Amino acid sequence: MKRWLAAAVLGISLAGVAKAAIDTYQFRDDAERERYQQLTKELRCPKCQNQDIADSNAPIAADLRREIFRMLGEGKSNQQIVDFMVDRYGDFVRYKPALSGRTWLLWFGPGILLVGGFVVLALIVRRRRGSATQAAPELSLEERERLAKLLEKEQTHD
Repeated sequence: MKRWLAAAVLGISLAGVAKAAIDTYQFRDDAERERYQQLTKELRCPKCQNQDIADSNAPIAADLRREIFRMLGEGKSNQQIVDFMVDRYGDFVRYKPALSGRTWLLWFGPGILLVGGFVVLALIVRRRRGSATQAAPELSLEERERLAKLLEKEQTHD
């Protein structure tokens, strides 16, 4: 029983160590730490796809964080670091890709679809209103007389 308890405690303690993959970088000042945090939140993990590299536990995210830290130490600007990552991994690595000829559909596509949907909806409503409000064709004299006789019969039976 003691062996099982010791094994359980050892297993739990090792499991905690295995998940403790926390980056411990020493920054020169708070401004550099802020830049690091901003950049790691701004860039997407190539493996996880819906996580930024700050929150991802993927090995590639750890490599990217290490690379950002190295470039910050070299004195590179945020734009130079982002450009390096985009050159290496493509526009996908940015959560907010720059507006360019390749990304205009990404930026404006949803709005175009929304406006197009409203236009189609307006055309459908307009057609339906038009067909509902069209006047009935005029009745000939014979048809009016026949209608009057039918209405008289209807009133006398009630």
